[in-house]
Amino acid sequence: MKKRNLFLCFMAMLTISGVFTSCTVVDSGEIGIKFHKWSSSKEDYGGVEGTCKGWVFYNPITTSVFTYPTYIQRKNYEPFNVNAKDASTFQMDPTIAYRIDPDKATSIFVKYRKGIEDLENGYIRTCIYEAYRTCANKYTSDSLMSSRANFETDVRLRLEKSLQAEGFLVEEFTSQITPPQSLAQMINEKNAAVQSALKAANKVKEAEANAKIAIAEAQGNADAMKIKADAEAYYNRTIAASLSPLIIQEDWIQKWNGTVPTVVGGSNMMFDMSKFTSK
Repeated sequence: MKKRNLFLCFMAMLTISGVFTSCTVVDSGEIGIKFHKWSSSKEDYGGVEGTCKGWVFYNPITTSVFTYPTYIQRKNYEPFNVNAKDASTFQMDPTIAYRIDPDKATSIFVKYRKGIEDLENGYIRTCIYEAYRTCANKYTSDSLMSSRANFETDVRLRLEKSLQAEGFLVEEFTSQITPPQSLAQMINEKNAAVQSALKAANKVKEAEANAKIAIAEAQGNADAMKIKADAEAYYNRTIAASLSPLIIQEDWIQKWNGTVPTVVGGSNMMFDMSKFTSK
């Protein structure tokens, strides 16, 4: 009886162990691919039974379950070099965000039989390099730097076309482009020259503006002085015109001290002294 109980316990443990080793869980962020390990049948895509989710039971001896994540993956690659049309070497530092198309997960597995990390460092990296290399060969150094937006758009379109055909959907793609040192120096010198020219032009404009201000101020002062002089001349003419001989005589009488001058006449003026004597 004791041996029989031990045997039953052993069988129970073996059954439980078999259940755990022949069962796996494919969560909502993954897609599972159930396949036969040694099948090469073309009818079932190399032994693939199909995709699966949730609890999956299988025979671990002849069958296995492979999973791919279906949520967005992000990969920042080490920089690599490509040549422009004029043989100048540019350094590219790309970052890609992508996800696997669930409808093509089986095709990806059948074709590559590799995990996501191996695909990133293999096929996807090759596609990125090829997109950069092909597009850079259409641009000269100057046109690549002056049309960086167009260049990056061309690279992304080519990359999306090649990756999407295999079942990889590009969500984001950015890159840092580093030109050769000689070109970078030329660009810096050109920018410095442009800045210097703009600075000189601004100084010329400032000097012209200051000169115009000075001229305007001088013109204003001259106009003001002329107006003042004209006013004073007008005043003097008006006063002079209003001073009649009689007024001059009355002013003289008011200022006379009663002494009869010995000389009361001249070439310019003669007074009738009888007007000032008492009758």
